[in-house]
Amino acid sequence: MLYKFKSKADGDVIMTSAVGDRIVEILGRPPGQPGTVTAAQAPDAVATLQAAADAEDAHWARVQDEARAAGEPVPPRPTPTLRHRIHPLLGLLRAAHAADEPVVWGV
Repeated sequence: MLYKFKSKADGDVIMTSAVGDRIVEILGRPPGQPGTVTAAQAPDAVATLQAAADAEDAHWARVQDEARAAGEPVPPRPTPTLRHRIHPLLGLLRAAHAADEPVVWGV
């Protein structure tokens, strides 16, 4: 199953259900259901997604620092990261805000 994030402001962003579920949950919406981010809500959605990516970055930095401090092998960070995955959607949300258009998605 796929998520397709759409707006008249820019091209579609397509994600697998696992990634889409996570992103929709970060936005405070129920996963697996259609949804909308209005143009007015887009800046907050961008900030929320960026904060989640920042938190993930900080988590992995702590995990790696703790491993180094304990003299253990440093675990590799899973890739692609949340920051990589949200990048296209951030562009769509910004374009939607600028064009005063919503972003909608379905499953």
